[in-house]
Amino acid sequence: MTRTDNDTWDLASSVGATATMVAAARALATSAEQPLIDDPYADPLVRAVGVDFFTRLVSGELRPQDLDDSETAGMQRMADNMAVRTKFFDDFFLDTARAGVRQAVILASGLDARAYRLDWPDGVVVYEIDQPAVIDFKSTTLADLGAAPTAERRTVAVDLRHDWPSALIDAGFDPTRPSAWSAEGLLGYLPPDAQDRLLDTITELSAPGSWIAVESVPRVDPDLHEKTVERMRTTSQRWQQHGFNLDFAELVYLGDRNEAATYLEERGWQMTRRSVRELLVANGLPPLDDQDAADFGELQYVSGRLSA
Repeated sequence: MTRTDNDTWDLASSVGATATMVAAARALATSAEQPLIDDPYADPLVRAVGVDFFTRLVSGELRPQDLDDSETAGMQRMADNMAVRTKFFDDFFLDTARAGVRQAVILASGLDARAYRLDWPDGVVVYEIDQPAVIDFKSTTLADLGAAPTAERRTVAVDLRHDWPSALIDAGFDPTRPSAWSAEGLLGYLPPDAQDRLLDTITELSAPGSWIAVESVPRVDPDLHEKTVERMRTTSQRWQQHGFNLDFAELVYLGDRNEAATYLEERGWQMTRRSVRELLVANGLPPLDDQDAADFGELQYVSGRLSA
């Protein structure tokens, strides 16, 4: 279903299903022979959602190589990307917390379980922002598993298209104190103007000394738009053969958009950039080949600090 301004979803449909897909990829990365990450909650959360395709993936009944061919994005490479992406954001939050930042804000937190699995220093408050149904599902499922947060977790159950800053402040967030923000796997699902508004709002809520980490989605050349959509739909068709019926091309916004790090630099943030290529090699994973580069090669993981 094509996106609309007021569309809704759950963890088994539309954009919500991508949160389950990401959790499945984290589960695969966790079960690797030499895992970069350890997310013990990804597998049970995926199973609790109950999408058969993803349940079969995390159980091993469906193998990543069953979804791979010469023309579509490989599930194994997606798991590799998820491993380095997760590690990037894990390290970001732990590094900023060790540096004294005591407010961490996870935008569109989905099935992310950082508030439960990271070794947070004393005094850190983790704010998770997502739609009410997503927050409720994750909180209930993790409680049923006997999981307990390792930091003070405060949930902010609100759609990012609504007045989330007021809801965040009502939950105890203090914009006069430094904070650490993440927008992981989020910007591509926002229209370009909404991306800019989100980054502007984060800047407005951030005291000097705050930090931000973002997955930066590349601008799609208008001349390559049709080719990009075709590649996404080829991947979708491949996955549909195994029972997962979702058209990725209908979920994202491919229009011209600002590059996130440059946009933030113009608003006072001092940014650094790491490409997926760099992170894979730095973490001992196979480098991108030409096929992988067409799907993942231009992604960047950027982080930075707001100047005084």
